[in-house]
Amino acid sequence: MFNFGDVLDLPLIWGGLIALAVFIYVLLDGFDLGCGILFPFAGSDKNRSRIMNSIAPFWDGNETWLVLGGGGLFAAFPVAYGVIMTGLYLPVILMLFGLIMRGVAFEFRFKSNARRFIWDACFFIGSVVATFCQGIMLGALVQGIESSNRLFSGGQYDWLSPFTIVCGFALIIGYALLGSTWLIIKTEHKLQIWARKISEWLLVALIVAMAVVTVFMYFSSIEAVEHWFTLPDMLFMLPMPLIVAALFYFMRKDLKTDREYRPFLLTVAMFLMGYIGVCIAVFPNIVPYSMTIYEAAAADTSLSFMLIGAGIMLPIILSYTGYAYYTFKGKTDHEHMY
Repeated sequence: MFNFGDVLDLPLIWGGLIALAVFIYVLLDGFDLGCGILFPFAGSDKNRSRIMNSIAPFWDGNETWLVLGGGGLFAAFPVAYGVIMTGLYLPVILMLFGLIMRGVAFEFRFKSNARRFIWDACFFIGSVVATFCQGIMLGALVQGIESSNRLFSGGQYDWLSPFTIVCGFALIIGYALLGSTWLIIKTEHKLQIWARKISEWLLVALIVAMAVVTVFMYFSSIEAVEHWFTLPDMLFMLPMPLIVAALFYFMRKDLKTDREYRPFLLTVAMFLMGYIGVCIAVFPNIVPYSMTIYEAAAADTSLSFMLIGAGIMLPIILSYTGYAYYTFKGKTDHEHMY
């Protein structure tokens, strides 16, 4: 079999593919987790039904990207997978329990009248737990995971620190903003007006949260900060505060107009800025800051074989995802659709 490693940097390509899958997951599952976070505050049972209907055709397909990212990490960087999953075992399990609660709530909410409040609570709690755990995992990765001899060597609760907790709350705010701007697209009348108002508050809260996370990183002596302020990484980081300020300005204006799609797209751009900052901080490590993508990569023959499969499957996944969003475009109602 032809070895792509002779002409391509396979660890770098697979690192990029996994990073792309994780970012797509954060955006797609982020807005439906955000809708779950906002769910109890929608004002009425009909509004809650509209919120659930707005994500019902998409939520399970969105989680495909979580499987793709985790499966890609296991296949392409098995050593890194073992270290990261060992270090983050508990938050990963709690996140999965949260996602299971959401899935059960989708199945039962519209079929239960007397006990609907139970499934409403499951949907909300599952969304908050899954989001908070994802934020903690992100914070733990940025904070760094200890490994030696290609094995996890840290403590059982290294993932739990003031910094990771702050990251958990920051991601809740970020996902809630993705959810509220998604509702601007998918709803109308009073619920859309409410979504615009809550988006204004969440936008300010997100900017504050990003600043707080950065301050925590600086005073916690996290190695990522050193990457931001050394060349050549500093050249990529310098424009980012200005870009975020511009995104904030345009989004504040859009939320006071009738624009529907652009607030969501601007929120996506803010997430992209934060994600680029994280990637710059940890690159070329895949286990920050103890193992690079080259040290953790599988054999070139394995990466070459999997690259052929990825080249076939990724366009298929992107195609049916795009088709689903196109098919279910438009506004949602409160009637049972799931």
